[in-house]
Amino acid sequence: MLTIRENDFHRIDLNLLTVLLVLEREGSVSRAAEKLHLGQPAVSNALARLRVMFSDPLFVRTSRGMEPTPRAEALIAELGPLMAQMQNVLFQPASFTPSEATHVFRLGMSDWVERSIMPALYARLTLTAPGVTLQVTASDPFRDVELVASGEIDLAISVGDNTPATLRREKIVSHNFCTLWHPEQLSLSAPLTLEAYVAHDHLLVSYRGSTWSAIDDELAALGKARSIRYVTPHFSSLPPLLVRAPAIATVPAGLADEWITYYGLRCSPVPVATPEIALSLLWHKRCDNDMPLSWLREELRSVMTERN
Repeated sequence: MLTIRENDFHRIDLNLLTVLLVLEREGSVSRAAEKLHLGQPAVSNALARLRVMFSDPLFVRTSRGMEPTPRAEALIAELGPLMAQMQNVLFQPASFTPSEATHVFRLGMSDWVERSIMPALYARLTLTAPGVTLQVTASDPFRDVELVASGEIDLAISVGDNTPATLRREKIVSHNFCTLWHPEQLSLSAPLTLEAYVAHDHLLVSYRGSTWSAIDDELAALGKARSIRYVTPHFSSLPPLLVRAPAIATVPAGLADEWITYYGLRCSPVPVATPEIALSLLWHKRCDNDMPLSWLREELRSVMTERN
């Protein structure tokens, strides 16, 4: 952390330093006044204040114009680069070049979101931004807000809807649910009937260990109930379980294609109404204009909409 002595700056007007540099460059009070868009008396007054500040004449009149004293030359040698750097920081537009970037982005998401989105994003960035590093933290709808608000992550890919005033949420895509099983374990046909759906054991993903979800509310309204025999916070554990057990699982439909291809599962629409899975980007409002993070959000928007 930088430490400055604030009291040292109380007697300094940084505009005077600009006058010092322009006077040295122009060698004339009148020409300096013209360049600074000031009257000549104002520049003369600024020079008088500089002389008091540094206890030195700073410039003396000669036949060649205003010549800097050794003290002025030493000040200009030190202050010139600092003022140029300050000018760049304050007035040059921020820039971000993905191909040259070495940023580290900290992202939060659940395992199914990571599996669904990150392979495509990572493959894309290895080509367009090979120096960028992605650090993924396991999160869920109950932790996204806390992690972003505390600064532990830069961005969450979130399925929650809680958005405090300090954060910004942008819905990108929506997913539906689907139901999966392995044909060697259960001889079922798609689309599943409601009777077939409740007749078999279920595997459930719950981030808080609950054995009840919105689907169970819908079933209860129809006078039905399902038997949940396995609860886990990890979607990635479900396919191996389905391969070896006569059970079904209801999951975001974005997972179905890969699970069908690699695990030989079968898929059906859910035979009851299910809530929408709204997938959003969640970030802190203080980062609205952060160019690296703005670039990454655009990359994520593109990947997420392409996959939807």
